[in-house]
Amino acid sequence: MQSIGRRAHIVNLDPAAEPSEFEFTIDIRDLISLQDVMEELNLGPNGGLVYCFEYLLQNLDWLDEEIGDYNDEYLIFDCPGQIELYTHIPVLPTIVKHLQQQLNFNLCATYLLEAPFIIDRSKFFSGALSAMSAMILLELPHINILSKLDLIKDEYSKKQLKKFLNPDPLLLHQDVNNTTNPKFARLNESIAHLVDDFGMVQFLPLEAKNSESITTILSYIDDVTQWAEGQEPKEPNDGLEFDDDDLE
Repeated sequence: MQSIGRRAHIVNLDPAAEPSEFEFTIDIRDLISLQDVMEELNLGPNGGLVYCFEYLLQNLDWLDEEIGDYNDEYLIFDCPGQIELYTHIPVLPTIVKHLQQQLNFNLCATYLLEAPFIIDRSKFFSGALSAMSAMILLELPHINILSKLDLIKDEYSKKQLKKFLNPDPLLLHQDVNNTTNPKFARLNESIAHLVDDFGMVQFLPLEAKNSESITTILSYIDDVTQWAEGQEPKEPNDGLEFDDDDLE
C-alpha cells in the first residue's frame, strides 16, 4: 500500500499469527493469543483457535474501542485461513455482521490463494472451493486473488497463468504431472465441476512488487466499498498483459 501512496491500517484477527515484517495497528493478541490459551487450558491448535474467537465474540466492545480512533480510515482485517471458522463455526460471519451493523462499515472480503498452488491442480481447485465457500457464507462483496505470482512466473508463461484466473475443470486433464489415485481423481474432478457450475470464482493476479497489479485490485475494492466513487473497475484479466509472442 505504501508503495502506491495509500495509507492503511492492518488489524490482525489471527491469534496464532507469527512475527512478521508488518506492524499491526490493532492486534487480537493484545486481547488473547493462541499460545497462551494452549498453555493455560491445555488445548490443541484447533480447539485453542475456536476458544480465542469465542472469547473475542464475548468481548467485541474491546474491538470497537480499538477501532474507534480509525473508524473513518482504510482498515485491512487480516484473518486466519482455517475455513472451519467460516463454515462449521461461523464466528467470522458474526464479526462481519457486527462491523456492518454496529460500526456501519463498508466491507469487501478478499480471499488470497498462493500461486504456487497451481503446481498441484487438485490443491488449486480445493483452494477455489474454499474461496467459493467464503463467498457464500460471508455474504459480502468479494474478490479472489492469486498471490505470489512472482514465485512461479519463471516456470509458467503469462498465457498459462491466465488460464487459472477463471478455473476450468479441463486444467485437471491438462496436468501431465498428475499421478493421483483414480478414486481421488474422481473427487478432484467433481470439485472442479462444482466450482465451474457455480461460476462464481475468478482470480485477480497479484505480484507484491508490481504496483500496477496492486492498483488494479484496489480499484475493485474501492468500487464495492465506495471508497472512491465514480472509479471504473478494470476487467478481471486486464492485470495480465503480454505480447503476441506469448500467445504462440
